[in-house]
Amino acid sequence: MKNILTLIIITVFFSCVEGNKPIKESENPSQSKSDTISSKIPVLNFATFHMGKTSDANSTEFDENDRKNQQDAKRIAEMISKFKPTIICVEYPTEKDSILQNEYKKFLKNPSEPVSWYGEIGLVAFPLAQMNGLKKIYGIDHKMSYNYRIAREIENEIDSITVNNYYENPFKDHPEIDADMDSLNLLEKLKLMNHPKFLDFLIVVNADILAYAGTEGNFEGADEAAKYYQRNLRIYSNLNRIPMTNDDRVFILSGGSHTAFLREFFERSPKYEMVDTFQYLD
Repeated sequence: MKNILTLIIITVFFSCVEGNKPIKESENPSQSKSDTISSKIPVLNFATFHMGKTSDANSTEFDENDRKNQQDAKRIAEMISKFKPTIICVEYPTEKDSILQNEYKKFLKNPSEPVSWYGEIGLVAFPLAQMNGLKKIYGIDHKMSYNYRIAREIENEIDSITVNNYYENPFKDHPEIDADMDSLNLLEKLKLMNHPKFLDFLIVVNADILAYAGTEGNFEGADEAAKYYQRNLRIYSNLNRIPMTNDDRVFILSGGSHTAFLREFFERSPKYEMVDTFQYLD
């Protein structure tokens, strides 16, 4: 016990002294230092917007039935195919696995014909799996609701100034990721969404900013943020239920905020190591 307490004290001390080192502008934006994998399982953790109907608070204009959009999505799948995944995971509930497998089997009967089932799953994940000869796709999503509007619905007695200023201009500290998504083509959108600073932004705007909101003696904002952390931890737990070996290569396609949280878990994982997403977006 004494040794454990000593380790904790040392860890806290150095975290206070060193702080966070800024990302150098000269570094290529990526989710990992290298694609050189030793004994860990390589993971391509890929952020996307939902290319179809979604219940998300924010959505991107994208007609999943447009032929050009379908062709662009397939080209993204072809780029990612260079990663040669052996396991593909998507943002789809684990309890609906039979539906996911049936839809994929339907696609395999005529893979030359694009399908927009569940948006990005049909447009990107299905052709990617077919290109790599995979018989199964894994859904790892876990649905949980949380009130992301809580900071605006309560009498905020923690720090309303920070919250209001942030919502007024959430991109103030990161102008490089402030873009009109609808003016970008598909590849440009995905490059922006996979930028490390954009992923950091998604964690703040979806969860961390809520910790500045609450009434006297209560934690309404923090408790709602905790629900979103919990949902993503459960998604991570679902991933860990999939049998895999060090010979596997895992591709995960999910909404950007889930990618952002998973990135945090992967960076500390004793099992996985992220590859550079941008190596597969050229």
